[in-house]
Order: sequence, then C-alpha cells, then structure tokens
Amino acid sequence: MTRLDQIRAAEERLLLPTYDRNPLLFVRGEGVHLIDEQGERYLDLLSGIGVNALGYGHPAIEEAIARQSRALIHTSNLYFHEGQAELALRLTEQTGLDRVFFANTGTEAWEGALKLARAHAGLLRSEGKQIGTKFLALEQSFHGRTFGSISTTFKEKYREPFGPVVPGVEFVRFNDVTDLRGKFSNEVCAILLETIQGEGGVRPLTQEFFAEARSLASSTGALLIVDEIQSGMGRTGKWCAYQHYGIQPDVTTLAKPLAGGIPIGALLCTEEVSRAIHPGMHGTTFGGGPLACAVAIAVIDAIEKDGLLKNATEVGDYFQLQLRSLAARHEAIVDVRGKGLMVAAELDSADLAKLTVAEMLKRHILINCTSDTVLRFLPPYILERTHVDTAIKALDEIFTEHAAAQSAAQSAGGHTRG
Repeated sequence: MTRLDQIRAAEERLLLPTYDRNPLLFVRGEGVHLIDEQGERYLDLLSGIGVNALGYGHPAIEEAIARQSRALIHTSNLYFHEGQAELALRLTEQTGLDRVFFANTGTEAWEGALKLARAHAGLLRSEGKQIGTKFLALEQSFHGRTFGSISTTFKEKYREPFGPVVPGVEFVRFNDVTDLRGKFSNEVCAILLETIQGEGGVRPLTQEFFAEARSLASSTGALLIVDEIQSGMGRTGKWCAYQHYGIQPDVTTLAKPLAGGIPIGALLCTEEVSRAIHPGMHGTTFGGGPLACAVAIAVIDAIEKDGLLKNATEVGDYFQLQLRSLAARHEAIVDVRGKGLMVAAELDSADLAKLTVAEMLKRHILINCTSDTVLRFLPPYILERTHVDTAIKALDEIFTEHAAAQSAAQSAGGHTRG
C-alpha cells in the first residue's frame, strides 16, 4: 500500500466526507510547481484556489514565518502586537478605505461585513433616517460557507441542505440594471457584489451595473459592499479589482492571497461606516495574529518589490490572447474572459469541461472547473509566458483529440444507420 493509499484510507475512516479529492499526495512545492510523493512536478494554475500568490518556497514567506515564529505566534486581541497597525496601514493605502478588522478567512470577513451593514443601518435609524435591514445580492454569487455567507450565496446547492438560512436577502439578476433598480428601496441596508464573480464563472461586473449600484446605495445611505476575496490583493493587476472601474465601495473584504498561504482575512470600511462598531460588538480569537500579519506584510512587500502587479497584467493579457487564439481553432470554447491572472475559458458542455480538467491533470497541469462549464485559471503571480505556452499546448491537444473522437463517433453512427 502506498503512502497515498494509507492516507486516503485513514481520511475515509476519520474525516467528514466534505471533499472529493484528486488521487494526488503533494509533499512540497517550488515556484509555480507542486511536487508529489514520487517526485513528479505539476504546473499549478490554481494556486490553492487563488491563495498562493507567490507560488511555493518563496524566500520572503519562508523568512517571515521563520523570523516571526521565533518571536511571537499568538497573543490574542486583548493585547497589542507590532503587526496589525503596520498591515492595516498598507491595506488602507492600497484600497482607499479607512479602517480594518482582521479575521481568519474570507467567509469570516464577509460575516463581519454583513453584521457591520446591519449595525450601520441601525445607527442611521437611531439618527432619524429611514433604512431597513434587507440585503441585495447577485445571482450566481458565492460569498462563503458560514450561515450569513451562504444566505447571500445564490446557488441552492449551497443553501438548501442547511435551511432555513438567514432571512432578508433578495437576489438581483447579474448585470441587469433594470432588475437592480426595481428591487432597490430604502428597505435595503446593503448591496452585495463580487467585482468579478469567482465561483460564478469568472464574470466581471459591467461598468454601468457597478456605477448604478454605487449611485443607488449612496442615495439612501445603504452600503455598497464588495467581495474581493478572490479578485483582490493584486490578482487582476491592481490591488482591488474595483479599482479598474474607478468606483469606491463603503466596505470590502479580502482573504485568499493576502498572506500567501497563511490564513488571514480582512474587512475594510470607511470612517463613516466604522461609527457603527464599538468594543464588544464583534471579535475573533485568532484573527490578525502576529504570524499571519508578518507574513501578509512580507507578501505585500514582495508583490511591490518584484513588480508582480505589472506581471499579473502582462502575463494575464498574454494568457487571454492565447486562449482566444485557441478558441478560434476550437468551437468548443465559447468565451474567454477575466482580468489579470483571474482567467476563464467557457466550454460548450459540462462533460467536456470535466474531461479537460482530468486530461490536464494527466499532463501534470492543475486547473479546475467552476459553474459546470468554465475552466478557471488562478495561477501564482510569478507565472511566466512559458508556463502559459505549456498550458495552451496541452489544451490544444485535448480539444483536438476530443473533436477527433466526436467526429469518429459520428461517422461510426452514420455508417451503422446506413
């Protein structure tokens, strides 16, 4: 029995069955590659679902972990440590927002944002304004797996097994300005958006829809809350994807790549919104601990020092260009979209998308499929054009083989009928 077989058997006996894992046991990583127990290298174009911004074995992360682990790992938020204010300063400068709350994950940051919206609406009501408690979220949205997060997540498969979910959420058709206007009123305390929907298929907001959401929220005092958990921290070539639109939210949430693999999330808001929170209303045991903050600072510094925002833009543009060239040769690709190194290729069938992920794995390239038909690419920010070329060559082979197999099957069927 191999080590992988031993671990799989132990997990089947001991863990809740929440993941359908691929039969791979990774033991280390280098740059943009993961390495399995046999020493085989895999090009990682998923980066831990958008987490490993600097890839694997990056010296900035290793040095920060080693240095901070020797000094201080945890104190609790009852006391000060050196990292939170320094990290908060960087994040507020990057996002244009004023205050930060640190959590452990994206879904916790999103829970905090929902609580903050309700608290802010309550503050406005105490000051004589008419505003309700309702949330407007978008169809195809995904915001996490805690109760508030799944309540604002569109797909029934995430909500239905755990119902009843948190009430007071209505869903707006994606990028439908008329539907947004029709559902907005002073009963709404916040409009909830992903600048680029991740699990929903890497779908960017239109400028018109985003601008209308900002205008409507401002008209009543409702909050515009933007989920940048997957699209933020430089993945699209800017620190936050909303910066491509020139639109400023009242609240945003960050997580995945923030500390390059060490868990940390962040909720950021304006000074106005922060009036709604006072000591004791919200908290966390582990959020914003010394280790996570030190590593996040190191990640941000490395992104700036190594010019990785520019690299994300240039290599991401090249990736989309090559995918569009591939689409011109293969009818199975019906759309290519994204921004920076958040890229997608939509295929014409769910079966082909599933097959493509499996065939890429056989070729030692890691990607995944979201929204059934969408191939999603979330590589490390250190990705190079040569890595893109490797992926495109593999995709070309897979689509060519699939088209040939389909043609042969059709010919055989036609011959039989004749």
